Amino acid sequence: MLSTYTYPKFAYRRPAELDRPGAVDRHPVVVVGAGPVGLAAAIDLAMQGQRVLLLDDDDTVSVGSRGLCYAKRALEILDRLGCGDAVVDKGVTWNVGRTFFGRDEVFRFNLLPEADHHRPGMVNLQQYYLEEFLVKRAEQLPNLELRWKHRVTGVTPKDEGARLQVETADGAYALDADWLIVADGARSPIRRMLGLDIEGKVFQDRFLIADVVMKADFPAERWFWFDPPFHPGQSVLLHREADNVWRIDFQLGWDADPEEEKKPEKVIPRIRAMLANWSPQAPAAQSPPPEGAQPARGGPSPAGPEFELEWVSVYTFQCRRMQRFRHGRVLFVGDAAHQVSPFGARGANSGIQDTDNLAWKLLLVMRGLAPEALLDSYSDERVAAADENLMNSTRSTDFITPKSQVSKDFRNAVLTLAREHGFARGLVNSGRLSVPSHLTGAALNTPDADAFEGVMHPGAPLADAPVREQGRDGWLLEHTGNAFVLLLFADRPGDVDAAVLRALADAPIPVHTRLVVREDEPAPAGCRVLVDVKGLAAQRLDAKPGTAYLLRPDQHVCARWRRLDAAAVRAAVARATCNA
Repeated sequence: MLSTYTYPKFAYRRPAELDRPGAVDRHPVVVVGAGPVGLAAAIDLAMQGQRVLLLDDDDTVSVGSRGLCYAKRALEILDRLGCGDAVVDKGVTWNVGRTFFGRDEVFRFNLLPEADHHRPGMVNLQQYYLEEFLVKRAEQLPNLELRWKHRVTGVTPKDEGARLQVETADGAYALDADWLIVADGARSPIRRMLGLDIEGKVFQDRFLIADVVMKADFPAERWFWFDPPFHPGQSVLLHREADNVWRIDFQLGWDADPEEEKKPEKVIPRIRAMLANWSPQAPAAQSPPPEGAQPARGGPSPAGPEFELEWVSVYTFQCRRMQRFRHGRVLFVGDAAHQVSPFGARGANSGIQDTDNLAWKLLLVMRGLAPEALLDSYSDERVAAADENLMNSTRSTDFITPKSQVSKDFRNAVLTLAREHGFARGLVNSGRLSVPSHLTGAALNTPDADAFEGVMHPGAPLADAPVREQGRDGWLLEHTGNAFVLLLFADRPGDVDAAVLRALADAPIPVHTRLVVREDEPAPAGCRVLVDVKGLAAQRLDAKPGTAYLLRPDQHVCARWRRLDAAAVRAAVARATCNA
């Protein structure tokens, strides 16, 4: 039990199949695992009209804070799923991270260095809250059925789907799935049932997580210490959570006894030493210390705040992935497909991006609008994203926990130089934080034929910007997603050929146009007009009047042109759906 949170209990219901012995019902989509990733997949599909069955072997949300940091891109996806406001309102928003070596601050970063984005760089929120919000959203969708305390005990792949054996308190039953989405976590029983390998590296180190309830006046920032005076020779990470809960991670070393280290008599002295021996003596800033500046220092705190232990765990971690995330009609997402170290907040964030990539492709295939080969692009794109995460996560872990004296000497030299020299700060690695995947090598992209500046190249997730529609202020990303969308930039709505736009909207895979204009005037029939109120949409997309951007349903750019050409748009949609 936690002092700040009451765990919900979701109702188990006897399955109707048990009243029809021998009956095997067929479901178009079955998702196994009601963690954040499985819930996101089920919600995404159900929101767009697909009937979904979600199975989970538990009847509550995750125990302990677990996943904590949700990055800007994940928040934007949660907005599309209808949960973004709840997460941001309850969570702790932060953009600044600070890294210390001993008592000195050596590096500082800002995850959102420019204004006018809807979502912040990061929000901290205990995973049980995120799951609770997602469950509430799932319960609002009539075509999404949640079955709690239904444990999958067997899976048999078939050409047309998979047969599942499911065990409940009232007995076992079987069901067939046209498509099976596996989101049952890092230990994935289904992955083991199917005899599928997952390859990578296990890091020989242990870390203690201590969630503590305390009222402290520390700012909402990420603080990371190398070799602090209160925990010499090791590293420590501090995050603020909701409800005056603070997450503290202490590096313990591989030889630490996990059960012994979790005991309150071992944990409490560590925390007391930290609170009594550390108080930052310089206010947080939004940029790194200038070249040659005296670094910020920390000193003893005259009296640390009182605290209570909320949750304690000891963990090791791995960096590994499956070779492929698609196996016929069985699709793996999240930790079931790939795992990374916790430094960088890449676990749940990358898993939510998995479902964002998968859902629209699966819907097109199920509706007969794209071949099954489109789902191979899910595996290709998300394997590439996983490899990027694994590379960054491994580099972070090697810097934080060097495994040789040479590596440790190099790290300490970097940290020492970073106190006063800007070039060394770029080498400091206390966890490269989650960033969205830029699918620049994706086969679904149409290469540029025109010259563009900036980072909104094919494969990039769309940058947000403030816009206004019919007098209502909002954000560009609110007007994209769940369909192919053409952003067409013009001085005024009357400058575009409405007949071309209507033809694109009436295609088998429709393309919905958003006119992005400088002046608010009536739109052509069937078009929506967005006023670029600060000119930032055009600036961030390097767009001039006549520029067109084609967005996939997951809000990634897949093509762009300096002049609208209906045939080019249709060809780009065909390429993005494997219909070319």
